[in-house]
Amino acid sequence: MAEVLFYHLTESRLEDALPPLLEKSLERGWRVSVHLSSEERCAALDSHLWTFREDSFLPHGGAEAPHAERQPVLLTLSGEASNGSTVRFVADGADVPELEGVERLVMMFDGHDQSQLDAARAQWKTLKAGGHALTYWQQTPDRRWEKKA
Repeated sequence: MAEVLFYHLTESRLEDALPPLLEKSLERGWRVSVHLSSEERCAALDSHLWTFREDSFLPHGGAEAPHAERQPVLLTLSGEASNGSTVRFVADGADVPELEGVERLVMMFDGHDQSQLDAARAQWKTLKAGGHALTYWQQTPDRRWEKKA
């Protein structure tokens, strides 16, 4: 069973909250995939990850790009991850990806978007019923993560 973490964005956008989490994942030697709901969001996040901070380099690529299987961080619309990631991030209300071989699933949702809130609630129920260990994290006013459940 995968460890599942729900990250409720209340103080920042995905573009601000995701890069530090991806950096920490890479520091730990994890291969990561980020599952999104549209090609437009994949393209926007791809561009953002190259420029989000001047002193940072976050190696990543899209699932449709050459050598996708070698990417440490893979941006994808697919339920599968061709880079063999054991850590999967899901954002923007995208569907839960394939969990075979996944150790950690991070569900990120915008607290100001009702459709994402509804999707997160439904995903929580489904994953809980599937026997996964779930935790719920919410942003504090200083944009740190506080465990709520």
